[in-house]
Amino acid sequence: MNGYEALIATLALSMGTAWASGINLYAVMLVLGIGSATDNIQLPAELAVLENPLVIGAAGLMYAIEFFADKVPGVDSAWDTLHTFVRIPAGAMLAAGAVGDVTPALEIAAGILGGSIAATSHAAKAGTRLMINTSPEPVTNWSASIGEDVLVIAGLWTALNHPILFLILFVIFIGLAIWLLPKLWTLLKGMLRRIGQFFGAAKSDHPAIEQASATQPETNKPDK
Repeated sequence: MNGYEALIATLALSMGTAWASGINLYAVMLVLGIGSATDNIQLPAELAVLENPLVIGAAGLMYAIEFFADKVPGVDSAWDTLHTFVRIPAGAMLAAGAVGDVTPALEIAAGILGGSIAATSHAAKAGTRLMINTSPEPVTNWSASIGEDVLVIAGLWTALNHPILFLILFVIFIGLAIWLLPKLWTLLKGMLRRIGQFFGAAKSDHPAIEQASATQPETNKPDK
């Protein structure tokens, strides 16, 4: 593999792991970990920890939990909300590790790009799920969840075996995300508001009502 091919392969692996982590982090860890442990995938030394049996076992357990949580309307969106704090930093770390032994500046740059890409794919998934949940029937959730798992596995396979094709598809995804996310912004804003309220950083949607309730005088007290 010459220098150009190695660069393309590294770029595809770095962007691929970040993109897929925003959709299903545990599937990414399982695919890379099992593939490396069975010598079907050659990972950089910085990602060799993924083939550790403890890491594979933990990823497998969390994938099993997510497999069921991701298919229940409402629960899937709550799961996505919590994983805002997991998928994005994990995507950044995987992207940084995928570039291998490089200068710290390149590693930091890869981490920044990886975190941004993971945030984009995570937002697209979470927003789409919120939209799907407006229809309470579970069939759509099952179809979307299984489709996402297949997409992650197929995307990683393409990144590893056909990096140029993956990068072309990746650019198309970025274009679609730029078009889609503004349309999902209202739903995503509600999810972000709930995160802020969980940490006490956002005010209630009806502060005037709460204030009026707090200051309303007590009336109709019985006379003693």
